[in-house]
Amino acid sequence: MSSVSAPDNQNHTQPVPIRSAGHPADTFTADEIAQFERDGFLIVRGLADADWTTRMLQVIREHLERELPPVELEADVHYPGSPESIDQPGGRTIRRLKQAHSRDIVFTEWICHLPLVRRLTQLLGPGVVMPLAHHNCVMTKQPHHSSDTRWHRDIRYWNFTRPELVNVWLALGNEYPKNGGLFVVPGSHRIEFKPSQLDKDLFFREDVAENQTLLNSAVPVELSAGDVLFFHARTLHMATRNNTDQTKFSVVFTFRPADNPPIPESRSAAAGEVVLPEVPDETRL
Repeated sequence: MSSVSAPDNQNHTQPVPIRSAGHPADTFTADEIAQFERDGFLIVRGLADADWTTRMLQVIREHLERELPPVELEADVHYPGSPESIDQPGGRTIRRLKQAHSRDIVFTEWICHLPLVRRLTQLLGPGVVMPLAHHNCVMTKQPHHSSDTRWHRDIRYWNFTRPELVNVWLALGNEYPKNGGLFVVPGSHRIEFKPSQLDKDLFFREDVAENQTLLNSAVPVELSAGDVLFFHARTLHMATRNNTDQTKFSVVFTFRPADNPPIPESRSAAAGEVVLPEVPDETRL
């Protein structure tokens, strides 16, 4: 596999109601939890039905057309393949619609979807918290002017008491290597890297011999609309640019345990958080 290197600000905690949908048995099995602990990622097929994906896509397309801020442009990141500036061809290509939670009620309803909350509670414990500073976005990988994201861990620029967070990546369409789907390295969340294995921007170096065995174990994450990838914030991952003629859309949020707060006055503490309520007693795990 050829590899490349391969997310309303409020200053208070904001509780939200749980969305009671799904069957009480809709949880991770013991084997799935063990798989997540071993590999650092897990896919749940069809966790979001067509109603979710259709509603989200309607909002996303409208906001892209209006260039509704806040957004991140491909030209902002200076990754391989991205336009050098906004004045270059494709310079206004949007890479991320930021602050997804505040864009439409459909995103708040999604994070309160009971089958999602139950699974997060299994992985993180009761009182799951969603930081608004990290991810909380729609990832758009557009044709012609998308970029390569090099190998990295999401925790690299985050500041929490412990590096224990889980990302929830919802695919709104097919995702596979050709259109910029993710690759992940199983078990990489359990490895401590030496400084020499990372570059100055904390990307995992591909020119270091000791990194090659790990990168050779990478696997593609192939998803369909409604599938959800749960992955640890320390899991190595990357993605190439989109080499098709169709835009790829994904909705991404990050969650932490209740006892893993952000470090005060850090970027991670700057944008407030949303607390997911505990699973109701009648459906408690």
